[in-house]
Order: sequence, then structure tokens, then C-alpha cells
Amino acid sequence: MKNLKLLLLTFVVALTSYGFTSYKNDFFEIAKQIEIFTNLYKEVNMNYVDQVNPAELMNTAIEAMLNDLDPYTVYWNEQEIQNARIRNSGSYTGIGAEISSTPEAIVIKNLIKGSPADQSGLKIGDRIIKIGDIEVKNYNEDAGELLKGSPNSEVILQLKRNETLKTITLKRGVIKEKAVPHSELLEGKTGYIVLSEFTRTASSEVIEALQDLKEKGATQIILDLRNNPGGLLSEAVNVSNIFIEKGTLITFTKSAIEKYNSTYTTQKKAIDTEIPVAVLINENSASASEIVSGSIQDLDRGVIIGSRSYGKGLVQRPKKLNYGTQAKITISRYYTPSGRCIQALDYRDGESIRKDESEYTEFKTRNGRSVYDGGGVNPDIEVNIEKESKLIKALKKENLIFDFSIDYINRTKELNIENFETNGKIVEEFRDYIKKVGFKYESDTDKKIDELEKIATSEEYFSSIENSIKDLQKQLDEEKQKAFQKDTEILKKLITENVLRKLGYDDAVYTYYTEEGEVIKEAISVLNSTNNYRKILGYE
Repeated sequence: MKNLKLLLLTFVVALTSYGFTSYKNDFFEIAKQIEIFTNLYKEVNMNYVDQVNPAELMNTAIEAMLNDLDPYTVYWNEQEIQNARIRNSGSYTGIGAEISSTPEAIVIKNLIKGSPADQSGLKIGDRIIKIGDIEVKNYNEDAGELLKGSPNSEVILQLKRNETLKTITLKRGVIKEKAVPHSELLEGKTGYIVLSEFTRTASSEVIEALQDLKEKGATQIILDLRNNPGGLLSEAVNVSNIFIEKGTLITFTKSAIEKYNSTYTTQKKAIDTEIPVAVLINENSASASEIVSGSIQDLDRGVIIGSRSYGKGLVQRPKKLNYGTQAKITISRYYTPSGRCIQALDYRDGESIRKDESEYTEFKTRNGRSVYDGGGVNPDIEVNIEKESKLIKALKKENLIFDFSIDYINRTKELNIENFETNGKIVEEFRDYIKKVGFKYESDTDKKIDELEKIATSEEYFSSIENSIKDLQKQLDEEKQKAFQKDTEILKKLITENVLRKLGYDDAVYTYYTEEGEVIKEAISVLNSTNNYRKILGYE
């Protein structure tokens, strides 16, 4: 009996050891590295020549570690956790303005009509330089947080408007942002619905808009997901469910950890599985937007129009840490019904690398149409006006299109919002403006030429190839000028959007889209032709 017990015990120990060998190895390596880091952290704090801030030092270490992974795996403090909850809920306490921060001021980029910011007299383009007794330029943290506060509390703002100083007293309020900020009936039969973000009310707002439009006579639908950054995965499934029958696979996830592998199918009876649908996307349509557009494309439920989407096929999950903090960690990739993952970037050594088209894999839609992974959702019909070149992205990053638009309004009298549209003369003024402010577009080729020049200098070849490098730079500058000309139409569109938003809120921009927008015109044209619509989807 003793020998039998010993044999069983040996077997259990051996089995346990075998099953947990990898865990033991991982645990030992983790414990070892934590011990090394703890000792280093202690020695630096105790012995460094200057005084250090332990919290800042640790935050730097955490951020550097996570930066080596992907941009979506992040550490959140308590305030950032609250901000995430607010984004998903669609309501918050604040002033009702979209802002951007500069070292000197907080810039009002957009206003919600009727919000506290709007009612107080704030205008798009205003630069807030002081909040209460605190000057923005002297505030080391996110000054935008100072605008938040309890409902009905007041805050005094000092701002610059066209170089004129103004003081405004603003009363904060509860802001409810609509997931569907705009819907209307076009040409008597085309329902147009803008979905700006996948908050908790996204699907219910789309259903409400759809039913209202159908009552008014809509027999075909345009769902506009352009510039929609995503949101809740559950709401992406629910929005797809509006047009797709119950029990249909919308997306599934794969992970290195089996418990994170999930499938997501439609759970409710669809609102309308027959009405023709066109979905609009662009490079800023990401995540949940790509789940909706990807599933509708894979299931041949509607036509996708615009430009290739952003390409975010990664899923994050929050993990609670100590002291009310969290880590949002990428745990899996999601796939559309055909089996493709639309993730467009790989992350190596902290750098993002766009996948090459040669790496794409072909998949088939329900009707046998070819679709591809690795590069976002590619539209069935591409509209060039929605493509943004690197030049346009650089101009937007520097806020130069926005700043010029505000400057143009300030120095132009009697602008007519009813028929304003950017013409060639205004584009030329924009070119003069960016020269005046010193904007220089540095392309990847510019960087390589600079690198070549430095290497040639270090190897003492520069004097012999200097003229060749100058000729190469001259040719590149000429090509960049051609690129600017090529981007004239999208520049006109972006300047027009900014001017109209300043003069008439987002409503004026949506009116411009529906009356002049090439993408919506293309969508209506496709929906109006039953044969063409069915042919694109592989039914004929």
C-alpha cells in the first residue's frame, strides 16, 4: 500500500510539473525581472545626483514598456478610466465643446449647438488662455480637465478671439452627445443616417432614425460611418443586426489565450433585411465601424463606398490594477464573417509597419466576391476625394487648414453660408498662408535625402556628389508642388467644411455633404440603379 501511494504521488507530481512547466518558467522570469527592476528603481531614487519624482519615474517606465507593444495597450489612471466611461456612455458633465490643446491655449474646434459653451457665447476658433485663476501656459497637466466640473458650477474663462481679449462666465451642464447627430430624407426616397460613434445608444438611435425615415417614404438607406472612430463592440453587432437576420455571425475573435476566443452573432430580429443599403467609410473609420462595414460587405448585405478604412483589427480588455488604475490590454484580433482580419499594421520594436499588399490573403463573401485581409475594409466603390495624402495629413496635424479657415472668416465680410464653397482663389490664399507661417512638408523621401547627405559627409563623399543631391532635392520639390495641385479638390472640401462649421455648426456641414458631396451622390446613384446594386453585390 505504501508503494502504491508513493507511486500515485509521484505520478501526480510528475503530471503537475509537466502541466505547469511553462508557467513555472514564465513565473521565474517575471519574478527575476521584477526583482532586478525593483532594485534599480530603489537605487536610482536613493542615489541619483538630482532629486527625482518616484511617481513620474514609474509612469515613464510603464509607458516605455507599453510603447514597445501596440498603441492600444495603455495604462489608465483614475481620470482616464472616467474619461473612457464618459466616451462610451455618450453623456458627461462639461461645456459641450471639442477642444485641442497647445502650449499657450485651449482651442475651441467645434461646438454642440445649444450646449453651455454655445449659450455662453464661445465661438469656434476661440483660444482660451486662462481658466479661473490658472493660466493655460503655466499649467503642466491637461488643462482641458479644468473645464470639467459639477453641473451648474460656473467657471470664468479669458480668451482671445481674433487677437481681441474677452472674458466669459460659463455654467457647466450635463452634455448628451448623440450617436446619430443627423438624419434626413434625400430626393424623396433615400434615407441618410450619420453614425458618429458606437456608444451605448448607437443601435437604438439608428433604429429610431431608420423607422422615422421609412415612415417619411425612405425605400433605400445610406449609413455614413466616415470619421467614426469606433466604440463598443456589442453596439457594432447590434447596428449590423438592424439589417442582418437573427443568428448570423458578425465577427469572431482569436487570442493566444483560449478563454478570449469568442463569436458574436446577431441576437434579435432584424429591423429590415431587404432595404438596399450603402455604407460610407474613409480612412478615419475604425474598429467598430470596420466590424459593421466588414460584416455588411462579407454578407453581401450592402455596398461599401468611399476610401479604405483605418485598419484596426485588435480587441482590448481593461484589467484592474491597484489604487483605482487600469491597464487596457490588447487580448485578441477580430475577424469578419469571411474570416479576414482587417488589421493594417504590424508592431515591431515599438514601430508601426503597414502591411504590404503582397501579404494580403484572399477571402470570399457569401456570394463569392473576393475580399482581402490586412489593409482595412476596401470599399466596393472607391471615391478619390475621400483619400488623404501624407501632405493633407501633415496639414491637418498642424491644424493649418482649421487655422486658415478661421483666419479667412475673420478677415472676410458678408460670407453667405447658403452658397459658400471654396474656390481656386481661396486655395491660393491658403498656399500663401502656409508659406507665411513657415510650414514645410517633409516627405519620407526628404528624410532619406537628409540621411544620404549625412552618410556621404561622414564618408567624405559629399563634395563629389553634392550637385547630384541638390538636383535630386530640386526634382523632389517639383514633385511636391505637383502633389499640392493633385490635392486641390480635397483641400477645397476640407476648407469648406471648416468654414461652414464655424458659420452654422455641424448642421451646415451635413447640408453641404448631402447637396455637394461626391460620396453621397455616388451612393444615391448606386442605390437608384437596382441592376447595378445587385451586380456589385454578386447577385447577377
